[in-house]
Amino acid sequence: MNIDSIKNGIVIDHITAGKAMVLYNLLKLDKLDCPVAIIQRATSTKMGQKDIIKIAVSMELDMDILGYVDPDATINIIRDGKLVEKRNIALPEKLTNVLKCKNPRCIVTTEQELPHVFKLTDAENKVYRCLYCETMAKNK
Repeated sequence: MNIDSIKNGIVIDHITAGKAMVLYNLLKLDKLDCPVAIIQRATSTKMGQKDIIKIAVSMELDMDILGYVDPDATINIIRDGKLVEKRNIALPEKLTNVLKCKNPRCIVTTEQELPHVFKLTDAENKVYRCLYCETMAKNK
């Protein structure tokens, strides 16, 4: 398989194998008007297998989504065919409108204009709870 390198854009690398499509959907990359390549289960000496997403345009990425889905991934910024910046991702302390509260009695169910806000309550186990009702979110 041959996937060309990109001249300008972003490479999301070291994605846990199998999570690229989750990121693709949550980041709404299907709405972009540029080439986007998804490489699944590529061989990696460090990870065994990994996923990679290549986006042939510079853009702002939602770091909360990236951090929630895969805090160990890296973001590589490419300009003129060269790596100019490498960013690490961290587990976000708070998520807004990334997750939806599943509690039917939560205020966000009746007050639909309220944002769905989840806070990190257990970093080791990646546990998030609804800010309003404390309902635990399911891990991705």
